[in-house]
Amino acid sequence: MYQWILPSLKDILINTQSMVTAACDSAKAQAQWRVSLAAAEQLLLNTLSGTSSESGINSEETQGLVLAAPAPVFSQPELIQGLHAVTFSAKPFNPLALPFALSSEEISSEKENSSQESILPLLAGDPLANEQFCLVFTNKFRLILVLAEDSSGEKNFLFSFDAEVVERAWRSLGARVILNNPDFFAQLEEIVQKYNPRVLDPQILMQFSQFLLANVPASETGNYITANHKINKQADRVEPSNNTSNCLDVELLQAFAHEVRTPLSTIRTITQLLLKKQDLPGNVIKRLRIIDRECTEQIDRMELLFRAAELETLPVDKPANTQLTTMCLEQVLKQSIPRWQQAANRRDLTLDVLLPQQVPAVVSNPNMLDRVLTGLMENFTRSLPAGSHIQVQVIPAGNQLKLQLLPQLQQQKHSNSSEPLFTPPIRKAIGELLTFQPETGVVSLNLAATKHLFQAIGGKLIVRQRPHQAEVLTIFLPLQGVENSDAYMGKMKNWHHKNTKAHKVSNKVAER
Repeated sequence: MYQWILPSLKDILINTQSMVTAACDSAKAQAQWRVSLAAAEQLLLNTLSGTSSESGINSEETQGLVLAAPAPVFSQPELIQGLHAVTFSAKPFNPLALPFALSSEEISSEKENSSQESILPLLAGDPLANEQFCLVFTNKFRLILVLAEDSSGEKNFLFSFDAEVVERAWRSLGARVILNNPDFFAQLEEIVQKYNPRVLDPQILMQFSQFLLANVPASETGNYITANHKINKQADRVEPSNNTSNCLDVELLQAFAHEVRTPLSTIRTITQLLLKKQDLPGNVIKRLRIIDRECTEQIDRMELLFRAAELETLPVDKPANTQLTTMCLEQVLKQSIPRWQQAANRRDLTLDVLLPQQVPAVVSNPNMLDRVLTGLMENFTRSLPAGSHIQVQVIPAGNQLKLQLLPQLQQQKHSNSSEPLFTPPIRKAIGELLTFQPETGVVSLNLAATKHLFQAIGGKLIVRQRPHQAEVLTIFLPLQGVENSDAYMGKMKNWHHKNTKAHKVSNKVAER
């Protein structure tokens, strides 16, 4: 069977080792495409306006290039004026119908000078005609978004911030431009290479994640189809309310978490190689260590988001596929406590850890336990006012080990009350897994998702609210030797069933 000689953009992304996809239906893929385009548009407005004049994007000097099909994807006037825009189409259409309608002089100029073309035709039979795509080139980042059909006719959405992947996609598009308009290719190639950032700033990914989550429709519902099972919409549906996001696109969150980890891992590897050099000045070493620490923290955060989203795809009666083993908690704590203290110090907090003379072995997952505890501590320290103190106690409690976080607030008094003044941070729900703090811009796992993670690693999290005081967090982990106890496992299964049933409802209550 004859195959087109040039690869489609879908094929390029699927064949990339750093790319992951999640099975979903066409409607969900379409929703992912729309949400991601909106996030990309906001990211462009944010990054380009930050490097231009005070009045916004400088319309006299373009600051990027957008290649799209089968029609222009951005409609903001600032972007239309500040970006080169080229549209690929298999079917001719009226330029006057575009969001950025060309003037009669511009149309006449295009006839006389093909180098001014903003609409490029695709040859008959080109598989690219069946794909919707958007490639973005700026001095800050490169991005590709693709919506395409698979062999079964279902649509899939893919995206990548990997500069090499975007470059390969451009090579595939550029070959098509050469076939139709070789003179225009030379101009496009010059523009593409002009916008070629050497390193992707992690802040770009974090901003995109915030815009991405902010654009998830609050009323989006439907059947969730995953690689292993299908969640029945009628059985698990929670009645919608005006103030609650009823569902979060789990597959999109997983793909984004993976996409963020990939470049951050590369940056961290390069940083660690630089730190091995012997002739670096002290101030350079200090900054490299800060970069290494920040990358590690964000990679761990993305890992937690990925794992939490993965747990959401499991049926209620199916346990998480997490390997639990007898482990030395003391060793994990010795590795974690310095990071906890650094996080506390950065927020002007103090932290003490009280350990028994001999910390007994527990049953859990060593790698995940470290990440989950650190993520919990990170969110906990963000909720406390400067000057507060945190005491961490580790105490045996029957067949479990209790790890408790006790906050002691900086004493600020009400003018007419003897109670300490404490105002918890505002948290807004984003879907079923995440919360957003408007004053800090921090996106984190919500309480229900965090409890679910602890349950997946054999533990249990309890949060005790106190009037006018910060909450107290208590983690229980099974001691060595009780992992096969019928009574203990029955108790944990019962708690897991109750917690999972209440998972979706908890977001609704929290936001009220």
